[in-house]
Amino acid sequence: MPASPVTVADLAAAIPGSQVMGANEVVSDLFHDSRDVTPGSGFIAVRGAKVDGHHHADTACVAGASVVVVDHELDVVCAQLVVADTRAAMAELAATVHRHPARSMRMIGVTGTNGKTTVTHMIESIVAAAGGSVGIVGTVGAHVAGELVPLARTTPEATDLHRLLRLMVDRGVETAALEVSSHALVYGRADAIEFDAAVFTNLSQDHLDFHNSMEEYFAAKSMLFVPARARHAIVWADDPAGKRIIGMTELPVTSVGFTAGCDVAGRIIRLGPVATTMSAEISGETVELRVPLAGRFNAANALLAAAASHRIGIGVEAILAGISSLGPVPGRFEKVPNDLGLNVIVDYAHTPAAVAAAIATASEIASGRVIAVAGSAGDRDPAKRGPMGAAAATADLTIITSDNPRSEDPASLVEQVVAGAGGRSQKLVAEVDRRAAIRRALRWATPDDIVLILGKGHETYQEFADHTIDFDDRAVAAAELSDLGADR
Repeated sequence: MPASPVTVADLAAAIPGSQVMGANEVVSDLFHDSRDVTPGSGFIAVRGAKVDGHHHADTACVAGASVVVVDHELDVVCAQLVVADTRAAMAELAATVHRHPARSMRMIGVTGTNGKTTVTHMIESIVAAAGGSVGIVGTVGAHVAGELVPLARTTPEATDLHRLLRLMVDRGVETAALEVSSHALVYGRADAIEFDAAVFTNLSQDHLDFHNSMEEYFAAKSMLFVPARARHAIVWADDPAGKRIIGMTELPVTSVGFTAGCDVAGRIIRLGPVATTMSAEISGETVELRVPLAGRFNAANALLAAAASHRIGIGVEAILAGISSLGPVPGRFEKVPNDLGLNVIVDYAHTPAAVAAAIATASEIASGRVIAVAGSAGDRDPAKRGPMGAAAATADLTIITSDNPRSEDPASLVEQVVAGAGGRSQKLVAEVDRRAAIRRALRWATPDDIVLILGKGHETYQEFADHTIDFDDRAVAAAELSDLGADR
């Protein structure tokens, strides 16, 4: 039987204290951008840092909106739903318009500074190995039953997110794994979703241009681990912030780590250049787990994915099969194929902790040197630049270069990172042009070395003050490797 149409009255019922002004029209969709409004849809006027959506309510009505959601009465020609706070109401309204799609799926939310994308991709592979249909949402886009849907944000705005979840349900998706950013938690983008499992990976310096301190950053992340948002917590217990979450959450917890005594515990058996083997204790059963990615941090990601998958009812055999059959995760310790026998890896590491971990991992598996190409983005957390340089300088050879300079001077950004590394030396140089930096690293490398190209990972662009260019580290490295091969 078809679902009943959602009306303005249904939206009002979802928000206690709201007031309807005008006709009780059917609402087919909900948008927060008046330019996206279609006839019969609703528009929610959100007060942003630069734009107040209330100034565009009339445009939405002219475009055919059946209702505008506002925080005060306006002089417009369509129906109005007046609420106390439009942003606070947005997720519940979006969920109502789309008939609460999250309630029809098993939901896993993953938060933390690093590892979110890899964990969700691992969960996707596990669910597929168990014979289920799966969707993921995150930094590299959304997967809806195998189809890639590009996204502008790690966690989309609530109007977009619930529309995406409805698409998943309509296409038969049974399990969804979402990256839940700290911005999303602060702005309520993932509200009106109760996660069956909430996963915490780790916490290190990032986004301090948005959060005023690491404590505020931690508080934002910990918002996911409350009964209103989740039923169960899956927490990396070897991280200090993870220990804090375990101590403060009211949720039942599955502790995960390399430390004895964790509910899901792992022990590294063998680290290799393309895979990691470890033993893992899952639900009292000790198994050998092969992770087709290098590094201890990816072994940690695999344990978290295993714990979350087991929590939603997936058996150990499917977990082992799903992780072992995992394909490359875009821009996450991704190897660049070449005919020169060189070990070239592109990774999204863009925090000091992630850069240090990537270099430490490469050092464990390289028979020669680790050559790192790294930088720090403009218009983001200036306090991170010095520590980024210090982390990058732990490589045997380091080239500091541009990331996404945005509105800032690329040369100045490079100098700030170089200063954090202790200045130029025989093992550290500066090269503002990113392509030239990559070329230089590849020409230095021998087959025993590992070249790490860090910071941008899956990104296919580079942002400058007045323009954006196509720039994919993987494609650029492949092209430079081809040229290098021709020269040899």
